[in-house]
Amino acid sequence: MTKKQRALEIIDRLKREYPEAGCSLDYDEAWKLLVSVRLAAQCTDARVNVVVEGLYEKYPDVNALAEAPVAEIEKIVRPCGLGNSKARDISACMKMLRDEYLGRVPDDFDKLLKLPGVGRKSANLIMGDVFGKPAIVTDTHCIRLTNRMGLVDGIKEPAKVEKELWKIIPPDEGNDFCHRLVYHGRDVCTARTKPYCDRCCLKDICKRVGID
Repeated sequence: MTKKQRALEIIDRLKREYPEAGCSLDYDEAWKLLVSVRLAAQCTDARVNVVVEGLYEKYPDVNALAEAPVAEIEKIVRPCGLGNSKARDISACMKMLRDEYLGRVPDDFDKLLKLPGVGRKSANLIMGDVFGKPAIVTDTHCIRLTNRMGLVDGIKEPAKVEKELWKIIPPDEGNDFCHRLVYHGRDVCTARTKPYCDRCCLKDICKRVGID
């Protein structure tokens, strides 16, 4: 079985296992997803979803958040960790959206990368979830699982994992595939315990190689 054949089979099985693929960060506007994904670094999505409620209650739109003092943003987002750097990035990002994009999130990957605090993972998430464009989000679950499954060979760098996956994952499947990896990584192919291979839908085709 080639890597591409394995990838297609894994995609098909995960579709059956997790039919409702989606982002676990709550948002109803694109700029809110930008804020949440920055806060999610080294923090759980569940905690971010709680924290942003207070943030958006006080600063309900791009302009309000752009005008907010960094110190006030930090007070609210501190429970997510790295409060100072996250608050600075959020403030600078909202200012850039306000000043250069009329408050709208650009639907261009390279323009997204120029926003403060936005890296390839965040840009891919925005492109896939907000704009419905091909995307591969190489978060910790994606990196861990694709190595274990044998889709990539001992690669830990997110950009390199992304590059390898683009070779074998159909463009229209990438975004949902990565969301399903998150579900599978939380429920079965876990990081902090041994993976529950006995109840894994991929156990007969998983290579179990890589970064364990």
